[in-house]
Amino acid sequence: MTYNYVHDDPLQHGIGRIVDRLLDAGRNLPTGPARAHRFGHGDHDHDGDDAEADILEQFAQQADDLHERVVHEHGIFVAEFLGATGAGKTRLIERLIERAPEDERIGVIVGDVAGEDDATRFRERGAEVANVNTGKECHLDPEFVERGLSELDLDALDTLYIENVGNMVCPADFPLGAQARVLVVSTTEGDDVVRKHPLLFQACDATVINKTDIADAVGSDLDLMESDVRDIVPGMDVFRTDAEHGEGIEDLAAFLDERGHAHAHDNEAYVSKTAGHAHGDDGHASEHD
Repeated sequence: MTYNYVHDDPLQHGIGRIVDRLLDAGRNLPTGPARAHRFGHGDHDHDGDDAEADILEQFAQQADDLHERVVHEHGIFVAEFLGATGAGKTRLIERLIERAPEDERIGVIVGDVAGEDDATRFRERGAEVANVNTGKECHLDPEFVERGLSELDLDALDTLYIENVGNMVCPADFPLGAQARVLVVSTTEGDDVVRKHPLLFQACDATVINKTDIADAVGSDLDLMESDVRDIVPGMDVFRTDAEHGEGIEDLAAFLDERGHAHAHDNEAYVSKTAGHAHGDDGHASEHD
């Protein structure tokens, strides 16, 4: 039995793929759907009873399972980066890798429709890399992340960055189990980009406004962009970066470090693996809790 879907529609294609897999495995879909939400430990919200939302609930449960295994059992800090193609996700992660302590063991799962370009860049900076080509899929989902994890030695990692496929729509509904979801937008996308994609901002924990060095040249108002973010998600952390020249990276790194510390209070595996990493005067604490 298969689910009939439109192959040219990426969302329908993704939905069809997971339904086919579940039906072929003989699993029953649960009642009570979940809507897009920030990843956490609480119960998932339920606001309908349609098949598509049931499928999203399956993805959410898979993300919970990923989080438990990678973060709690293996003690790895996981940060996901989302945003459009060309926003600067790859360069931001490169800068974070470059500024990390020498003994911090970093892995990256790279989600791209095709190719090895980004994966090659991360390998050149010493990271362990799993390249995941999604083909027609417009986003990573937990199944794709599992594929990437199978190529990495989780016991040998302290930090895992997940670079999602360049897309501002589809990833909103597919949490991947990260402690932090960081949405990257750039001034080259126009200062109306935030207002056009409210759902993705609502599904994330922080926003990076990148390519600030050329804001004037492309006619983008940085203050307006930041104000739009806070109108959509009051209280969200917003960072302004020029990743190409390494500007603004320390504040973002400090935010990620704080997320890891906050999670460490109920995660003995994370504390055990990171306690020995000393940090310099570069925006990180001198020692993990």
